[in-house]
Amino acid sequence: MKITAIRTQRLRLELDPPFFAAWDPVPRRHFDATIVQVETDEGVTGVGSGDTMAGFAAYEDLFIGTDPLTIAEQVRRIETINFHAGRFWPLEVALWDIIGKTANLPVAQLFGGAARKVLAYASTGELRDPGQRAESAAAIREAGFRAMKIRVDPRDAATGLAAVRAAREAVGDGLRIMVDLNQSWRMAGDTQPPHDFAAARRLVEQLHDLDVYWVEEPLPYADREGLRRLRAETGVRVAAGEMIPSVPQVLDYLEHDALDVYQMDVVLAVGMLRARTLAELAMLKNRRFTPHSWTNGIGVLANLHVSAGVGGGPYFEFPYDPPGWTPERRDFMLRSPIEIDTDGYVHVPDIAGIGAELDEEACRRWAV
Repeated sequence: MKITAIRTQRLRLELDPPFFAAWDPVPRRHFDATIVQVETDEGVTGVGSGDTMAGFAAYEDLFIGTDPLTIAEQVRRIETINFHAGRFWPLEVALWDIIGKTANLPVAQLFGGAARKVLAYASTGELRDPGQRAESAAAIREAGFRAMKIRVDPRDAATGLAAVRAAREAVGDGLRIMVDLNQSWRMAGDTQPPHDFAAARRLVEQLHDLDVYWVEEPLPYADREGLRRLRAETGVRVAAGEMIPSVPQVLDYLEHDALDVYQMDVVLAVGMLRARTLAELAMLKNRRFTPHSWTNGIGVLANLHVSAGVGGGPYFEFPYDPPGWTPERRDFMLRSPIEIDTDGYVHVPDIAGIGAELDEEACRRWAV
């Protein structure tokens, strides 16, 4: 089998009302997605998405004519490009889709088949006042989720803590609550300095009193020792690594036992094959792998296949914050949005490959 063509298509969904993402200083009035389709000489087409794939055209010829089933070689090829350009991991997703379709198996089975479903947590994205977040937490529990994550802006910690407290009072012990401080990386244009260790510790100690299940990215990635100390000195689980830029850095974190929960996103950070290896290493050390999956439905599926394949958990990130962020908005390019079941689980699709079935009409409508 040989790759004959690689096609990328950029889509843009206009958001009305806009989505006020806590980590982005500019309100999102549209949502962009880049779809990658890899075609082969045997008529098998793989689909991927996640990052923008900007600049990939200059390197496309490195893949044309190669065998998509030689995934280790393909991953090494993508890694050589990463040094010079963007991280083109959506291409790897499309290659795994081809491999799964060729084997007539869901990709999760190829990654180990540890689970067919994973308990989801509702990952909220907007900053809301305490009353609104309390209402949201109650609605999330009613929707079937058993856990949720709340964004807290460290620059307005008092409001954020009040929102977490209000959510806790609204749901009691009926919902686990995680908190994301978004201090490890920055959106383009965000030059606000991150918290130092002392400020982060004060905030984490207050979150401890609210019985949060984990605190996510309380410090920059560079402060590996600070992350380790926060775990040791506060007794609160620390999660991080969603956008960690390299495999050696994750290995360094593992060697120094810096985190409780490792969150490498397979379409934005280290890719599917490498995430599998790193996840297994983390779990062998009795640590957790719960990948970041705040992307479109295809990226959600890619992360789900790796997580379910290796036995990640205890939860899977499910981007969800109605009315601003819904499965229908997130998965607008798919025939059907990915949903949870009545018990709060998200299921691996019972379809060969990654299970991404494109809505061709939607792709034509929102093409840019």
